[in-house]
Amino acid sequence: MGDGFALEPTGNRIVAPVSGEVIAMQGHAFGLRRSDGLEILIHIGIDTNGLNGKPFSWRIKTGDVVKAGDDVGSVDLAAISSANLSTTTMVVITNSDDLLEALTMQTYKKATIGEVVASATVKNISSAVPQQKAVDHSGRKYSQLASEIIAGVGGQQNVDSVIHCITRLRFYLKDHNVANDQAVEQLDGVAGVNYSDSLGQYQVVIGPAVADVYDEVVEQLGSSVMADIPDEAHQAKNNASKNPLIYAFQTVIGTITGSMMPIIGLLAAGGMLNGFLSLVSNKASFSTIYFIDPASNTFTILQSMAMAPFYFLPILVGFSAAQQLKSDPFVVAAIGAFLVKPEFINITNPHVMDNNIIQPTKALGSLFGVSLNASFFGLPINIPSYAYSIFPIIFAAWLARPVGNWLKKHLPLVLRSIFQPLLTLLIVGSAVLIIVGPTITLASQGISNIVNWLLQLNYPLSGLIIGGLYQVLVIFGLHWMVVPLIANEIAQTGHSTLNAIVNFTMIAQGAGAFAVWAKTKIPSLKGLAGAGFLSAMAGITEPAMYGINLKYGRVFWMANIGGAVGGLIAGLFNLNMYGFTGSLIGFPSFAVPKGQAGDPNNMLIFWIASIATIAVAFVMVYLFGFKDSDTEQVKTVEKKNAFKDAVNK
Repeated sequence: MGDGFALEPTGNRIVAPVSGEVIAMQGHAFGLRRSDGLEILIHIGIDTNGLNGKPFSWRIKTGDVVKAGDDVGSVDLAAISSANLSTTTMVVITNSDDLLEALTMQTYKKATIGEVVASATVKNISSAVPQQKAVDHSGRKYSQLASEIIAGVGGQQNVDSVIHCITRLRFYLKDHNVANDQAVEQLDGVAGVNYSDSLGQYQVVIGPAVADVYDEVVEQLGSSVMADIPDEAHQAKNNASKNPLIYAFQTVIGTITGSMMPIIGLLAAGGMLNGFLSLVSNKASFSTIYFIDPASNTFTILQSMAMAPFYFLPILVGFSAAQQLKSDPFVVAAIGAFLVKPEFINITNPHVMDNNIIQPTKALGSLFGVSLNASFFGLPINIPSYAYSIFPIIFAAWLARPVGNWLKKHLPLVLRSIFQPLLTLLIVGSAVLIIVGPTITLASQGISNIVNWLLQLNYPLSGLIIGGLYQVLVIFGLHWMVVPLIANEIAQTGHSTLNAIVNFTMIAQGAGAFAVWAKTKIPSLKGLAGAGFLSAMAGITEPAMYGINLKYGRVFWMANIGGAVGGLIAGLFNLNMYGFTGSLIGFPSFAVPKGQAGDPNNMLIFWIASIATIAVAFVMVYLFGFKDSDTEQVKTVEKKNAFKDAVNK
């Protein structure tokens, strides 16, 4: 069957001899594939297949990824011996002829778990990998293309992992010289190929269908080729700053954008629908096109459709982030659902506050400016609003992986299916309540105090600073303590200077996406940027922020310069906002209500500041914030067609 060795077991534990993916499972044996392509069969006992798996209990299944030394199951050796069978266990490299150059083993000895007893040398890939034939899998739409791409990059054994962005498959190959560029480039459905030395990636340009082709590639190669980190985080790692703070920020942003990308289109759609509703339901300002009564059921239903993705963002992002971070997506989504469950949110209401919070702890919370509004097993905590938030649930997705893996390793197999998700939900959900919620609340309260101080100190200066940095707070969900300041301003005076400044930060992010739309020649990116721009002008910045601006970091910071300019103009002319609805769609909020004192030029100042914000953000992004090479898009459909024409001629 291949080279290997035998061992005489003395205990009942079965552990993985190498790290790899489980590629085969039977009642008495299992197979692993290492990252270098070696396939190892572990056959426990001789002729034990006739026992129909009765002496064995397994913790693994096909597709699982294990590390050397992981507990994968147990065996009753006495049951094997009582059946007059040998317990001698074989560890065999079944593709020795194809891949194995040499196997160095120690002589007969007693060994313990974790001890290295053999070392394998793998053949040179270029001579070891046979040309792989393309195989159609059940008639799936992209199966043939995926098979041909796999064959073109050197076959399954040459693939370490594969990820994708919005247009490209990105392969990490053992030897990129094995790949046949010409063969891959000629495939129908492939727009070009490129090898990036800086990232170590063999890139196959697909276009809008890249996610479908990627799914088929993973289906054929197995889940072990899926990278452990999102594409954006992988880029951040390769281009990371040596400054640990900047590196940490890059990693967090990469994870956030990677988690948000699958739902950007949904958010853009919700934002545009909400903007449309604002236009057609504002009778005072749009009497000529007003036709939906904001008090009607129709308005309520349509607004619920539009805003549901935002309100329940923790659920959607939780599922997506869990897939990116390799934790259980259903458990993390359940944690997101718990964070926005009405009964949970109602705990923060004064009439349901827990009277068991002891007075000294209440005083301590007051000292830091935080209301401890609930208790959890007697521990006083603060519960902020988690609706519309993303950072707490991404923390939950990150924590759920080690917790879930630990439970999977230590729970008995018969209990795992119920108690692993139960305990993960309890442990991770509690950690979010006890650690993340209060931390964000404390940070937000501190930022709220700073913002309030800035506004009282100097309005133009506060406009410049807040206009330039407010969207940074939004990324981490730290802006929620600023909202009460706005509400308090409007309640006391009927208008808000702070909200006027914040308004231009939204316009600036939309203008940044608009500059990308104008500059890029990548069709899929142009479509995403255009949707982000329209959504931001309708008051929803998430598609622009997470789909474009943060993904290509300079776009975000250059756009913020436009926000700073808009905020400065608002401060210089004492601009006021008389409502909550922001961005361009919210311009009626800058009209001075009848009977209320205010600057008659307030609306004019708004439009001047808006034009300045858009112009500065657009120019800064267009000139300094973005270029198509940022996406590493170096091949186009036109190049492919030109190459094919030359071949045909």
